[in-house]
Amino acid sequence: MDVVVPFSGTPADLEAVRLRFARIRLRDGDSIVVVDNTPGHGPAPAGPVPVINAAEFPTPPYARNRGAERGSAEWIVFLDADVVPGGDLLDGYFEPAPGERTALLAGGVIDEPVPPSGPAVPRYNHLRRAMSQDVTLGYGPRWGFPQTANAAVRRSAFESVGGFRDHIFNGEDADLTYRLRHAGWEVERREDATVVHLSRASAYALARQKLIHGSAAAWLNEQYPGSFEARGRAGLVWWALRFTVAGVAQAVRERNRDLAILKVFDALENVAYEFGRSLSNERPRTR
Repeated sequence: MDVVVPFSGTPADLEAVRLRFARIRLRDGDSIVVVDNTPGHGPAPAGPVPVINAAEFPTPPYARNRGAERGSAEWIVFLDADVVPGGDLLDGYFEPAPGERTALLAGGVIDEPVPPSGPAVPRYNHLRRAMSQDVTLGYGPRWGFPQTANAAVRRSAFESVGGFRDHIFNGEDADLTYRLRHAGWEVERREDATVVHLSRASAYALARQKLIHGSAAAWLNEQYPGSFEARGRAGLVWWALRFTVAGVAQAVRERNRDLAILKVFDALENVAYEFGRSLSNERPRTR
């Protein structure tokens, strides 16, 4: 298996990522690489995990493609840089062995555990199980997809459909899944191959993430009509205000902090997601 981790951030963040992913146990024929997609970064110093630079086009799918090209193993495991893998992660992908027509394996994703007294946004993601594969696979047999925060793809299938579309910024996992399904490939789950997802720490980071998701949803719905249809914006902000006020009032009456957190950030998510649909998900190439 070839493990590919796209990265964008500071040199200090890069070193932290390399240390986290060094814990993955590799067998003969396995490999791991972090693909630095940060504009302006030069070659990384030697460290516990190899790093290649792919900053000429700053999108995650571009980095994923460059990392995949570097290897030759039968399976490619794509992980996000903000997850914490266990040492036995790769073994979990083959228990049981994938079917002959299986191209995608959805590994488990657990949101970072946060106690009731913890920061509000991480607590919200923990309560909502925001990064669980249940969320995106729950869109059904036609539109459900594994998140590439933790997913493996059969190399022959990946290459047969041209890999990820690297000119988009987000939604590449859904797009790849739909193209593979159209080609007759199947998806399986592997909850024993689990990672822990490190939560966004602020309301700003959460809203920005949802704007990006909304942008990807609009792009996907253009490519695959009916996949991610828009909700009407008329009254959305008014609904969010009423929903939040009513929810917080109930939480105060019940002295329930978790309820207040869920009401406030659920409204924020919905508004950011819908307004994100007006943003472009494509990144034009420049000289």
